[in-house]
Amino acid sequence: MSKKIPTDILDQAIAVQDAWGQIDEELTFGTLNISALTMDINGLRSAELSLVSLENQMTEMRDKRDALEEAIWDKVKRVRGGVKAYFGDDSTQYNIIGGTRLSDRKPMRKSPLPVEQP
Repeated sequence: MSKKIPTDILDQAIAVQDAWGQIDEELTFGTLNISALTMDINGLRSAELSLVSLENQMTEMRDKRDALEEAIWDKVKRVRGGVKAYFGDDSTQYNIIGGTRLSDRKPMRKSPLPVEQP
């Protein structure tokens, strides 16, 4: 199980970078030096900017898709309505276009069920 990364990791990294610079910029821990940390901080900032840009693009694309779906649905309803009006609601053409023929529909109850008295 991996440890969770804090949500403020960038802020913490910048604070460590600043403090490291105040202590001694030449200080290293094995192969780790301040420039490696700086490169990772810059990489994270760049990745976050890219993600924001891509999320904005996805939002715009979803909005465009939703608008197209709405326009298509309107056209589908209009065509079905036109076929129903032209050929009738019990026609084969209405069935072919995706409507439910009148003769294929379940009959509706004309009166509600009787309520039993206790």
